[in-house]
Amino acid sequence: MIIIYNFIALVIFLIYFPVYLLRRKFHSGLWQRLGVLPKRLNLGKPIWIHAVSVGEAAACRGLVDGLRKIYPEKKFVISTVTTTGNKIAHTIAQPGDFVCYLPLDFSFIVKKIITRVNPSLFIIAETEIWPNLITCLWKKGIPVVVVNARISDGSFRGYFMLRAFLKPILKKISLFCAQTQVDVDRLMTIGAEVDKIKVTGNMKFDLSRREYSEKDCNNFKEKLAITVKEKLLVAGSTHPGEEKIILEAYKSLLEDLPGLRLLIAPRHPERAQEVSVLIKDSGFEPLRTSLLNPSNPSNSRNPTTIFVLDTIGELLNYYAIADIVFVGGSLIKKGGHNILEPASLAKPIIFGQYMFNFRDTAKLFLKNSAAIQVNNAKPARAF
Repeated sequence: MIIIYNFIALVIFLIYFPVYLLRRKFHSGLWQRLGVLPKRLNLGKPIWIHAVSVGEAAACRGLVDGLRKIYPEKKFVISTVTTTGNKIAHTIAQPGDFVCYLPLDFSFIVKKIITRVNPSLFIIAETEIWPNLITCLWKKGIPVVVVNARISDGSFRGYFMLRAFLKPILKKISLFCAQTQVDVDRLMTIGAEVDKIKVTGNMKFDLSRREYSEKDCNNFKEKLAITVKEKLLVAGSTHPGEEKIILEAYKSLLEDLPGLRLLIAPRHPERAQEVSVLIKDSGFEPLRTSLLNPSNPSNSRNPTTIFVLDTIGELLNYYAIADIVFVGGSLIKKGGHNILEPASLAKPIIFGQYMFNFRDTAKLFLKNSAAIQVNNAKPARAF
């Protein structure tokens, strides 16, 4: 089966790699994905943590801090797949650590990388199954642990069809730390061994609360030129198809709340231009936060201005000054995003009907009247 997997992976690579280059998506991390690492890499026997993107990387911050306390002599390798995740990983790393992109899952590449890095432990955040990587680690006697393990509805359907292939791979994993009993049941169904699975909850509940002083909040408000008479709605981690709905709702809200301001933070900051066009087409003036000038707030003071967050790592700062937060990925079938960050700041939270990636958390919040669920631009369920 692994031969078939390698053949299919190679075919896909040969087809899409030229397209990747033609679209100019080439970045320095590509060399790392192809197995090229710095010549001088002295890591000892590090702990390697892989977090595919922003959410997983942010959730691993507390895990890394905890492991540093237990193993103060250890260096860390933190790998991601996305560039945005890579930027978050750099904020977690300390001098001597190594931040990189996960190598492509070809046996000749992962063997080379694992030999160079020589980790003492490999930790995967959530559930990514890389057959060649896991097999190579297992052959070298390096334990593999999956933390915050979960299997979404869509992933489960795909994994279930491939369970005969996945079972021998999953047996090579030393421990699964699952979010819920549902995830345990799904892992067992696709071939994981029951004695290797523990329910440890959602790591995102372990996020340490960041304290914002009144001075901090005033500085962020001054940056946006928000006055004491105005309220700020922050729409965080939005996806294509959601911004149009948000803008329609905002227009409607302005009829009763003329002092309401809006900041949209697309999940992928590179979409800032696309979102800006939508804002312009809706009759408003877009203003990217990277272009804000506190010494000349004339653009910010324009009542038709809608702010667009186009930088990484600042969303929490704007959640801190928000009067209400909408969490995206939930008006369309993306499954929602983390509502615990705004909750940790005691903010009123709105999300859409598609929260299947955070089903248990969303149910808990709704049950305790800690959030409002909406359907498109109109309230569907309020508490």
